[in-house]
Amino acid sequence: MLRKNDDAEVFRITGARQGLADDVRGRQRRYVISMSVRTVSVVLAAVLWNVERHVAIVALVLGVLLPYVAVVIANAGRESAPSLPTTFVPMPMRPAVEAAPAAGRAESAGPKDAGGRVPPPKEHS
Repeated sequence: MLRKNDDAEVFRITGARQGLADDVRGRQRRYVISMSVRTVSVVLAAVLWNVERHVAIVALVLGVLLPYVAVVIANAGRESAPSLPTTFVPMPMRPAVEAAPAAGRAESAGPKDAGGRVPPPKEHS
């Protein structure tokens, strides 16, 4: 008999992007629908030109602008991934202040000023 292991890690793929073939098929479908609406609007503009000129002009403007919008939508690209794992690895935290050196070593290390720092080298002229 098989048992379920409660400690097993389960991966979910519901946040994965849609496949490339499905993405292209969806773009093609949106483009064909947009071009069908454009065709209907141009035919409607031709039919209504002498009957209702204002509606015909609106349909004609729609027929002129819709190809640009359809191409922009079709070429918009794939949707962005919901949340890709980051490749950033944070630096380990270092203490802000380091411990002071032992008193015996500080005096024998060389010339230092009153603050315990080494003075900059003097330039010769």
